[in-house]
Amino acid sequence: MHMNEMCASCMISKQEALSDNREYLDTIRKILDEHIGEDSSPYMALRFAQAYEKFFGPAESYAAIRKQYNDLVLSMEDAVRKNIEASEDPLFSALIYSRIGNYIDFAALDHVEPETLIRLLEENKADAHDHETYKSFLSQCENAESFLLLADNCGEIVLDRLMLEQLHKRFPKLKLTVMVRGGEVVNDALTEDAVYAGIPALADVITCGSATGGVVPALMSAEAKAAMDEADVILAKGQGNYEGLYGEGWHIFYLLLCKCEMFAQRFNVPRMTGMFTEAFE
Repeated sequence: MHMNEMCASCMISKQEALSDNREYLDTIRKILDEHIGEDSSPYMALRFAQAYEKFFGPAESYAAIRKQYNDLVLSMEDAVRKNIEASEDPLFSALIYSRIGNYIDFAALDHVEPETLIRLLEENKADAHDHETYKSFLSQCENAESFLLLADNCGEIVLDRLMLEQLHKRFPKLKLTVMVRGGEVVNDALTEDAVYAGIPALADVITCGSATGGVVPALMSAEAKAAMDEADVILAKGQGNYEGLYGEGWHIFYLLLCKCEMFAQRFNVPRMTGMFTEAFE
């Protein structure tokens, strides 16, 4: 999905909050002018990160924050699993919990608070449109041999594992694969986070091949491209994966929170509304 003017304005504001260096901001605006309407937001964020590093050196690592939120969600794992297994449809419940974890996004949100995450998990809200997409999701999984999850954030990946547990119980013949980022980008999940969350006990772990805040087809490794092409069912988490992959030719289920105004307008919902949607292109 190509970046629009609303996204461009938001991305400029975030860069202005990082630095008031005129030369750097002029460089960012030049990159935008050359690529707006042609490339996705995750690709542009990578270009900005590369420019930032040239001017100021490597960006601050989020390793400590990734561990903090992985540990926070792991501390709630048993309670969440108990709620999932006590629900009328554990797989559906696990999908909704997995979506709530999409809140842990330091790139899209100005403030991420543990208390807010805990409250959202306690509310565990689903909407009517979720059930409609879920019917299609089940139908696809029933006839599938392979399932690919495109993960998003730290902490969230622990909830993804709980979802994969229920998916495996429901469809034990499905071969499960999880794709994480190929390099550090804000607080997005890396291979080490997937391992820490226990993903390898259920699924193979691969990377997209690039340090982008969402899968960008042009930057995918051969392994990632093959995984996308060969998967019978693909579930992509978060706004960045939607932005990078929508309209690129794959049949994908998207599970996300609408954390910015562009997504709220796209789906005609209030901000922070959860979406479970399916796209055939």
